[in-house]
Amino acid sequence: MTHSREGCAKAEISFTVNGELKTAHAYPMERLLDVLRQQLQLTGTKEGCGEGECGSCSVLMDGILVNSCLVPVLQAQGSTIVTIEGLATGETLHVLQEAFLDCGGAQCGICTPGMILASAHLLNGKPEPTIEEIREGLSGNLCRCTGYSQIIEAVAEAARRRTIA
Repeated sequence: MTHSREGCAKAEISFTVNGELKTAHAYPMERLLDVLRQQLQLTGTKEGCGEGECGSCSVLMDGILVNSCLVPVLQAQGSTIVTIEGLATGETLHVLQEAFLDCGGAQCGICTPGMILASAHLLNGKPEPTIEEIREGLSGNLCRCTGYSQIIEAVAEAARRRTIA
Protein backbone atom coordinates (compact mmCIF):
# COMPACT_ATOMS: atom_id res chain seq x y z
CA MET A 1 0.00 0.00 0.00
CA THR A 2 1.15 3.53 -0.78
CA HIS A 3 -0.13 7.13 -0.55
CA SER A 4 -3.63 7.79 0.62
CA ARG A 5 -6.29 9.78 -1.15
CA GLU A 6 -9.46 10.54 0.77
CA GLY A 7 -8.44 8.00 3.42
CA CYS A 8 -7.90 5.23 0.88
CA ALA A 9 -4.51 3.76 0.05
CA LYS A 10 -3.28 2.51 -3.29
CA ALA A 11 -3.27 -1.25 -3.63
CA GLU A 12 -1.33 -3.68 -5.78
CA ILE A 13 -3.87 -5.32 -8.08
CA SER A 14 -2.93 -8.17 -10.43
CA PHE A 15 -4.90 -9.51 -13.36
CA THR A 16 -4.26 -11.00 -16.78
CA VAL A 17 -4.72 -8.62 -19.70
CA ASN A 18 -4.57 -9.93 -23.25
CA GLY A 19 -2.74 -13.04 -22.08
CA GLU A 20 -0.13 -11.26 -19.91
CA LEU A 21 -0.11 -11.01 -16.12
CA LYS A 22 -0.14 -7.33 -15.15
CA THR A 23 0.08 -5.55 -11.81
CA ALA A 24 -1.33 -2.08 -11.25
CA HIS A 25 -0.84 0.23 -8.30
CA ALA A 26 -4.16 1.99 -7.99
CA TYR A 27 -6.82 3.17 -5.62
CA PRO A 28 -9.28 0.28 -5.21
CA MET A 29 -12.21 2.31 -6.54
CA GLU A 30 -10.26 3.70 -9.50
CA ARG A 31 -11.95 2.82 -12.76
CA LEU A 32 -10.62 -0.17 -14.69
CA LEU A 33 -10.86 2.03 -17.79
CA ASP A 34 -8.35 4.52 -16.38
CA VAL A 35 -5.92 1.83 -15.26
CA LEU A 36 -6.03 0.17 -18.69
CA ARG A 37 -5.49 3.44 -20.54
CA GLN A 38 -3.11 5.30 -18.22
CA GLN A 39 -1.03 2.66 -16.44
CA LEU A 40 -1.05 -0.13 -19.01
CA GLN A 41 -1.09 2.14 -22.09
CA LEU A 42 -3.93 0.14 -23.67
CA THR A 43 -5.56 3.15 -25.28
CA GLY A 44 -7.74 1.18 -27.68
CA THR A 45 -10.40 1.09 -24.98
CA LYS A 46 -12.22 4.43 -25.31
CA GLU A 47 -14.17 6.57 -22.90
CA GLY A 48 -17.43 7.79 -24.35
CA CYS A 49 -19.93 8.75 -21.68
CA GLY A 50 -18.22 7.61 -18.46
CA GLU A 51 -21.62 6.43 -17.20
CA GLY A 52 -21.97 2.94 -18.68
CA GLU A 53 -24.49 4.06 -21.30
CA CYS A 54 -22.53 3.99 -24.58
CA GLY A 55 -20.38 0.84 -24.52
CA SER A 56 -17.26 2.53 -25.93
CA CYS A 57 -15.21 1.27 -22.99
CA SER A 58 -16.40 -2.34 -23.26
CA VAL A 59 -13.91 -5.09 -22.48
CA LEU A 60 -14.29 -8.80 -21.80
CA MET A 61 -13.70 -9.66 -18.15
CA ASP A 62 -13.66 -13.39 -17.49
CA GLY A 63 -15.58 -13.79 -20.75
CA ILE A 64 -18.32 -11.33 -19.78
CA LEU A 65 -18.82 -8.05 -21.62
CA VAL A 66 -18.45 -5.17 -19.13
CA ASN A 67 -18.27 -1.39 -19.27
CA SER A 68 -14.81 -0.71 -17.88
CA CYS A 69 -15.87 2.81 -16.81
CA LEU A 70 -18.15 1.19 -14.21
CA VAL A 71 -15.76 -1.47 -12.89
CA PRO A 72 -13.63 -0.57 -9.86
CA VAL A 73 -10.14 -1.91 -10.58
CA LEU A 74 -10.16 -3.89 -7.33
CA GLN A 75 -12.98 -5.97 -8.84
CA ALA A 76 -10.56 -7.02 -11.59
CA GLN A 77 -8.16 -8.67 -9.08
CA GLY A 78 -7.33 -12.15 -10.41
CA SER A 79 -9.53 -11.79 -13.49
CA THR A 80 -8.76 -12.26 -17.16
CA ILE A 81 -9.39 -9.20 -19.32
CA VAL A 82 -9.42 -8.90 -23.09
CA THR A 83 -9.23 -5.45 -24.69
CA ILE A 84 -9.39 -4.57 -28.37
CA GLU A 85 -5.59 -4.93 -28.49
CA GLY A 86 -5.93 -8.55 -27.38
CA LEU A 87 -8.12 -9.71 -30.27
CA ALA A 88 -5.46 -9.56 -32.96
CA THR A 89 -2.79 -12.25 -33.12
CA GLY A 90 0.45 -10.37 -33.69
CA GLU A 91 0.03 -8.49 -36.96
CA THR A 92 -2.97 -10.62 -37.98
CA LEU A 93 -6.28 -8.90 -37.31
CA HIS A 94 -9.17 -10.78 -35.75
CA VAL A 95 -11.91 -11.71 -38.25
CA LEU A 96 -14.17 -9.06 -36.67
CA GLN A 97 -11.55 -6.35 -37.06
CA GLU A 98 -11.12 -7.29 -40.72
CA ALA A 99 -14.87 -7.34 -41.33
CA PHE A 100 -15.34 -3.92 -39.68
CA LEU A 101 -12.67 -2.51 -42.00
CA ASP A 102 -14.03 -4.23 -45.10
CA CYS A 103 -17.66 -3.29 -44.45
CA GLY A 104 -17.07 0.29 -43.31
CA GLY A 105 -18.20 -0.48 -39.77
CA ALA A 106 -15.65 1.95 -38.30
CA GLN A 107 -15.84 5.67 -38.87
CA CYS A 108 -14.73 8.04 -36.11
CA GLY A 109 -13.42 5.10 -34.04
CA ILE A 110 -14.77 6.01 -30.60
CA CYS A 111 -17.37 3.22 -30.48
CA THR A 112 -15.46 0.74 -32.63
CA PRO A 113 -13.44 -1.10 -29.94
CA GLY A 114 -16.54 -1.58 -27.81
CA MET A 115 -18.62 -2.64 -30.80
CA ILE A 116 -16.01 -5.20 -31.82
CA LEU A 117 -15.72 -6.63 -28.30
CA ALA A 118 -19.53 -6.78 -27.98
CA SER A 119 -19.56 -8.58 -31.34
CA ALA A 120 -16.87 -11.02 -30.17
CA HIS A 121 -18.93 -11.73 -27.05
CA LEU A 122 -21.99 -12.32 -29.22
CA LEU A 123 -20.19 -14.62 -31.68
CA ASN A 124 -18.64 -16.61 -28.82
CA GLY A 125 -22.15 -17.49 -27.67
CA LYS A 126 -23.92 -17.52 -31.04
CA PRO A 127 -21.54 -18.37 -33.89
CA GLU A 128 -24.25 -17.89 -36.54
CA PRO A 129 -26.48 -15.10 -35.22
CA THR A 130 -29.53 -13.75 -36.99
CA ILE A 131 -29.70 -10.04 -37.80
CA GLU A 132 -32.06 -9.60 -34.85
CA GLU A 133 -29.60 -11.38 -32.54
CA ILE A 134 -26.81 -9.11 -33.81
CA ARG A 135 -28.93 -6.02 -33.07
CA GLU A 136 -29.70 -7.34 -29.60
CA GLY A 137 -26.05 -8.24 -28.98
CA LEU A 138 -24.99 -4.69 -29.85
CA SER A 139 -27.84 -2.95 -28.04
CA GLY A 140 -25.60 -1.68 -25.23
CA ASN A 141 -23.30 0.12 -27.67
CA LEU A 142 -24.05 3.49 -29.23
CA CYS A 143 -22.70 4.84 -32.51
CA ARG A 144 -23.28 8.36 -33.75
CA CYS A 145 -21.60 8.00 -37.17
CA THR A 146 -22.57 4.86 -39.07
CA GLY A 147 -26.31 4.44 -38.64
CA TYR A 148 -25.50 0.85 -37.57
CA SER A 149 -26.14 -0.85 -40.93
CA GLN A 150 -22.41 -1.21 -41.72
CA ILE A 151 -21.74 -2.46 -38.19
CA ILE A 152 -24.47 -5.10 -38.41
CA GLU A 153 -23.21 -6.07 -41.86
CA ALA A 154 -19.65 -6.40 -40.47
CA VAL A 155 -20.75 -8.73 -37.66
CA ALA A 156 -22.78 -10.87 -40.10
CA GLU A 157 -19.78 -10.98 -42.47
CA ALA A 158 -17.43 -12.00 -39.65
CA ALA A 159 -19.83 -14.81 -38.70
CA ARG A 160 -19.87 -16.00 -42.34
CA ARG A 161 -16.07 -15.91 -42.54
CA ARG A 162 -15.75 -17.88 -39.31
CA THR A 163 -18.05 -20.64 -40.56
CA ILE A 164 -16.14 -20.88 -43.84
CA ALA A 165 -12.73 -21.05 -42.15
